[in-house]
Amino acid sequence: MWSRDPCRKEVLRFAFSCRVLTLVLQALFNAIIPDYRAEAFSPPHLAPSGYVDQLVERLLGGLSRWDAEHFLFIAEHGYLYEHSFAFFPGFPLALLVGTELLRPLWGLLSFRSCLLISVALLNSLFFVLAALALHDLGCLVLHCPRQAFYAALLFCLSPANVFLAAGYSEALFALLTFSAMGQLERGQNWTSGLLFAFASGVRSNGLVNVGFLVYAQCQSFFSSITVESPRRQVVKLMASVFLSVLTLGLPFALFQYYAYTQFCLPGSAHTIPEPLLQLAVDKGYRTADGNVPPWCSWALPLIYNYIQDIYWNVGFLRYYMLKQVPNFLLAVPVAILVVWATWTYVTTHPWLCLTLGLQRSKKNKTLEKPDSGFLSPQVFVYLVHAAALLLFGSLCMHVQVLTRFLGSSTPIVYWFSAHLLQHREPLLRSLETVTQKHLAGDSPPGQKGPRNPIVELFYNWKTCSPVTRNILGYFLTYWLLGLLLHCNFLPWT
Repeated sequence: MWSRDPCRKEVLRFAFSCRVLTLVLQALFNAIIPDYRAEAFSPPHLAPSGYVDQLVERLLGGLSRWDAEHFLFIAEHGYLYEHSFAFFPGFPLALLVGTELLRPLWGLLSFRSCLLISVALLNSLFFVLAALALHDLGCLVLHCPRQAFYAALLFCLSPANVFLAAGYSEALFALLTFSAMGQLERGQNWTSGLLFAFASGVRSNGLVNVGFLVYAQCQSFFSSITVESPRRQVVKLMASVFLSVLTLGLPFALFQYYAYTQFCLPGSAHTIPEPLLQLAVDKGYRTADGNVPPWCSWALPLIYNYIQDIYWNVGFLRYYMLKQVPNFLLAVPVAILVVWATWTYVTTHPWLCLTLGLQRSKKNKTLEKPDSGFLSPQVFVYLVHAAALLLFGSLCMHVQVLTRFLGSSTPIVYWFSAHLLQHREPLLRSLETVTQKHLAGDSPPGQKGPRNPIVELFYNWKTCSPVTRNILGYFLTYWLLGLLLHCNFLPWT
């Protein structure tokens, strides 16, 4: 299928090239810039490191900064500390599978080195597949192959780039989320629900994706209510909603129950190596040593809520302090994109938004062809999802994480940016003619695939429109700054 879709092949090639460049640059920046002594989680390495381990650390150590160290620690030692339960098990389990595939190298490398190699290989794979999944999703939803193509290429230059490469769960979450959305658009509800459930086992905001399943069921309900018995349809809708909530909530519930068995039930504590136990004493980390934490006595004992409150100070408006102004400024570009996208869509389709996309106006019914691209009616639910994530992230989270939070969770960031480039960049019009020929299968002899329009815009930077410069400047600046700062323990998003 790839050989007959040159745009998909170009997305694959560009995603792979960007990932290789990312790995090379993080190694370079990590080598020439001294690490900042940050107050970050830094457990001791128990296994001795040889010459090859030191080489791996030099080449890939930049992928283990900040929260990545938590994921690596969990993959190697399990959930020994209470605060580790802020990080869901999906990605550490994937790292363990990757490390198992590297078993022939176990005699040569330490387990940590194998984990670092797994991070580099797996997140590269997840990233490339996520770009392809976003391209496929865009073709299904936007009904505009050009915008779907542009959006997938922009994802390859995502402002959240460093988090899609480092030992974070964003790349895996993006792959599962975009794939689940695509399956839902194809009508594969069960497959979509399963992928969404896996995503909720990777990141907590995967629970919000239940809205896509519920919305699809509501659309089916309103389209069939005049055909079948209303009572039967209501019962069917309620049952479907219940199953959706149960399916997506099960990984979260099981994870919370596992934490409860470790910290709240007697006789469940694990033996902890002495250096890690000493680290807990020095840093004040709680372990499952019989000292029952206060959340165990709650009516609903959820360790996740407790950890976010006590360890990370996450809560409603808690981040609204004068000293956090720089972090708010870091989040401004992605917030502007989502707000601008919401305003553009709502002002274009006021009736569609008022009726939650479940009822078309008489005017729209008379149209032979509905709007395509970002303004397609199918985009509505994705826009609501993005706006909800932005609102929650702005009010209840550490606001600087909005860039990676939105960049790995919603296609709106890339779809709207592609929409702006297509409609406000004159240079793209000449390229679209060539691209359209490839989409139609009429490629010129001797030319293997479509020209990469994003690269072409960089080549013609001086003649680009202000909107194009702002969008591409934002994407590329955050792409590079993330590698430069994050890989050396300097604060970033």
